[in-house]
Parts: sequence; structure tokens; C-alpha cells
Amino acid sequence: MLNSRRVSSKERSQAIVDAGGMTRRQIMLVVVGLMVAMFLSSLSQTVVGTAMRTIADDLHGLDQQAWVVTAFLIVSTVVTPVYGKLSDLFGRRPLFVIAIVLFLIGSIASSFSQSMLMLAAFRALQGLGAGGLMSLPLAIMADVLSPRERAKYQGYFLAVFGISSVLGPLIGGLFAGADSLLGIEGWRWVFLFNLPLGAVALLMVLRFLHLPRQHRSVRIDWWGVTTITLAVVPLLLVAEQGNEWGWTSPLSIACYVVGVISAVVFIIIQRRMGDDALIPLHLFSSSTFSMATVLSVFVGAAMFGGMMMIPLVLQLVHGLNPTEAGFAMTPMVIGMMIASIGSGQIISRTGRYRMFPLLGTSLLLISTGLLALLDYDSPFWMLLLGELLLGLGLGQLMQTLTIAAQNSVEPRDMGVATSSATFFRQLGGTAGTAAVFSLVYGRLPETIANAFADPQQARALQQALGEQEVMQDPANGPILRILEAPDTLGHSLHGDSSFLIGADPRLTAPFLDGFAGAASGAFWFACAVSITALLLAFFFKTPPLREKSGVDSMIQDNDK
Repeated sequence: MLNSRRVSSKERSQAIVDAGGMTRRQIMLVVVGLMVAMFLSSLSQTVVGTAMRTIADDLHGLDQQAWVVTAFLIVSTVVTPVYGKLSDLFGRRPLFVIAIVLFLIGSIASSFSQSMLMLAAFRALQGLGAGGLMSLPLAIMADVLSPRERAKYQGYFLAVFGISSVLGPLIGGLFAGADSLLGIEGWRWVFLFNLPLGAVALLMVLRFLHLPRQHRSVRIDWWGVTTITLAVVPLLLVAEQGNEWGWTSPLSIACYVVGVISAVVFIIIQRRMGDDALIPLHLFSSSTFSMATVLSVFVGAAMFGGMMMIPLVLQLVHGLNPTEAGFAMTPMVIGMMIASIGSGQIISRTGRYRMFPLLGTSLLLISTGLLALLDYDSPFWMLLLGELLLGLGLGQLMQTLTIAAQNSVEPRDMGVATSSATFFRQLGGTAGTAAVFSLVYGRLPETIANAFADPQQARALQQALGEQEVMQDPANGPILRILEAPDTLGHSLHGDSSFLIGADPRLTAPFLDGFAGAASGAFWFACAVSITALLLAFFFKTPPLREKSGVDSMIQDNDK
């Protein structure tokens, strides 16, 4: 492999030829390094889920947890196309190293958080690096492997994503369940755990990842970066805070106006920048690329909405501790691994992938519909079945949409096409997560009130309140104090939910029923998104995959 130094035109031509002749061993070393980095980025998204309740209880802000999640997603979403464009201009390797370093700095800072808003700010810094870790590995794969070969390897990448998805909740649960380790609060190790993994990823990248760079006159689209940020952030903020601000409040309307105007200006700037644009508009001349990006938005919304809500349902509604909730996420991960590896093998052998968007979105619809129908006392196996179906759907969709986007563009646009596909999926995921949490905590006062008004719940509650041992049990004290102030019932789960632990089941049942009712709204939202994605999938054109890698295509162009 080659060093990333500046080379002459003749040397650059030879560099491309040499890269095109990489041995299988060299490619595998690169793949291992990329897998470690992707494991790190995907772990960072899942490790916080099962630990979030413990973190929020300790920092007194359960209702602010959406900021922690969306801050990471917003920043990683906005910078994703920036990494893709800059990597096309300056090479993948230096951008990848920068992404890892920023991610590790954000991880260290997050471990020192003293409030939920401070944690959200440091998670945003972490997201600044994660944006590169999410998109660049797939772009590098496109450089060295043909689309058909890539399908097989990207199946393994998604298997790594699946493994991190199960290890993340387990690791998060184990750390969150420990009072302290080496004198540091257990949940803070959720972020410190990234350091050894990051060191390994950085070492692998520096040692093995050496790709040729193209050097041409450069115009960096800073105005595009600015306007896309101004377009995305206000709209995501109103999705997050709409219930609290009011959807037609002056602040919400201001966000709508700023977001829409910035989006229009962004499109104008992209048109004027031409090939130097952050997201070149000529990419959308391909109907395959256009539909892949649109589908990525809806898949991201359904994926993140479901994945962020399920751990809370497992812990708040089913009473699992963080470690148990991590194990309970296993069916979803198994489904993702089976579907991603299986679909990758089929695509690699046939070069065709038409059935996977249709089958994947159908499974998304079935799984989110099943999850939406569950009550707080529904059989636990039904929740696990919903997880399995969700994983089977996501495993078929994530790599298929990325491969389709890559296959529809020229090799010189491979980085920006890959990052754009990731960007739109992250955009949908960020909007979906913000909308889901806003919907859940906006509905909680109503659903908790309905649960307390339910005749069966009311009888059980009155029976418990009439028993002396219940009234004298210290574990029931926090709930009894809440019941003495009915006006606080609707917001009782917005802060510290630990008052539910160890209390009499008859006292906790209305709270669990209320949260389950609010959570069902989130799954109905994901179900509606899945229906839209399924309808769009019927119009998705899927031409056969190319036989050549991005580098091989560059060789052919150079020979001409």
C-alpha cells in the first residue's frame, strides 16, 4: 500500500494502478481496521441507551435525555457530508484520523459531566468525530472493492454493528449497575470505555490504511456547511421541543422560518458550486440515488425511534435492570446479523438486490405495528418477537441502500455519495428520535392520568393504600408523597424515575401503564414512517451492481 504524500501526475497514475492491485491480505488488514473504527462509532450509539436511566437519575434530568441523544445525532449528522466531501478532496486517511481523535476527546469530556446539558454538549463534541467514523469506512470500502464484493464485506460490517448493538447495552448496563469502579462512578465508564478501543482503531488506521490521494484545485463549500447547519438544527430543535414550546408558538414559527429559508439558500448554493458543492445536485439526476436517500430518511427515523425507546420500555415498564435490558436486546441484534450477512451473500453472488428494500420495509412495518399494540402487562415474548422482526428488517435495508447509492454515481463522487446516504439516514434518525421523545413526554401527563382513572388500576391502588404494611414500607414513600400532590402526577417520570424501584406493584402499575401508553405512540409513529417507506420501495429502481471497484474504475479512466 502507499503513503499519503503528494505525488506528481505520473506517480499518481501509478499509485492508482498499485492500489487497484492490492492483495487480499492487504484488503483484509484495511477491513479489520475499518471494522474496529465502525465498532467504536456504533457502540457509542447503543452503549448509552441502557445506561441512560441511571445517568438521568444521577444528574436529575430524565426528561432532558433527548438532548443527550439528539445533540450527538445532530452534530454527527451535519458533519457527515463534510467528511465525505473533504475525503474526496484530501484523502480518506487524514480525515479518518481526525474523526477518531475528536471522538476520543469527546468521550473523555463526557465522563466529567455534572449535568444533563453538560453531557449533551460533550456528546455533541463526540458526535463531531462520530460523523466521520460512520461514513468514511463505507467510502473506503468502495475505493478498494467492487459493489458485488462490497455487499459481502458490508454484511460483515453490519454484523459488527449488530455485535456492538448487543455489547453496547450490556456494557452500558454493567457499568450503570456498578456504584463505582476505581473510585469513579460506574456510568462514567460508559464513556471512558471508548479509550482503549479508540487507541486500537487509531493504531490500525495509521499502520495499515494507506490510499492514494487525488490533488486538484479545491473550493471548499463553507457556505454550504453553514446553510445546511442552519437548515437542520432549527427544525430538529422544534421537533424536540415542540410539545413544550407549542407547535404554533413564536419560537417554533421562528425555527420553521429559519430552517426553510436556510434549506432554500442551501439548494441555491449547491447549484452554483457545481461539482465543488457539499452535496452535488447532479447526484440526484439518478433516480436510484434519489430514492435511496429518501428511503434512508424514513429507515433512519424508524430505526432510531425504535432502538432508543425499547431500552426504556424494558427498564421502566418491565422492571429490568440495565444489564438485563442489554441481554433483552439480543433478539434485535440476532435479526440484524442474520439479515445483513445473508443479504450480503446473496447480493455478492447475484448482483441483484430488488427484493431487500421491499422485504425490509415490510418487516419494519410488522415489527413497529406489533410493538405499538403492546400494553404494560403484555407477554414479554411479544416484545422480544417485535425486536427480532425489527432487526431482520433493518439488516436488509441499511447496507442495501448504501450500496445502491454508491453504485449509482461515478468513482470520483464515491465519498460524497456514501456520506450523503449516511447523512440522510442520520437526519431521519435524529428527527425521528427528537419527535419520538417529544411525543412520549408530551403524552405522559395524559396517559398517566388515564391509567390512574382506569377502574381496575384504581381498585388495586385503593386496596394497597388501605394496607398498613404498604403505608409503612419506606420503599413506597416516594410514591405516597407523589400521590399526596396529584398535580405532580403527570410529570412524575420527567426527572428521577428511581422511585419506582422496590415499590409495591399495585402502586407502580399506573405509572408503568401510563409510560407504556405513551411509548405506544412512539411505535405508532415508527409504524406510520414504515408504511411510507414500504410504499416508496415499490418505486425503487435497482440496476445490477457494477463489477469494478472505485479504484479500478479510476484506472480505466486514467488509461483512456
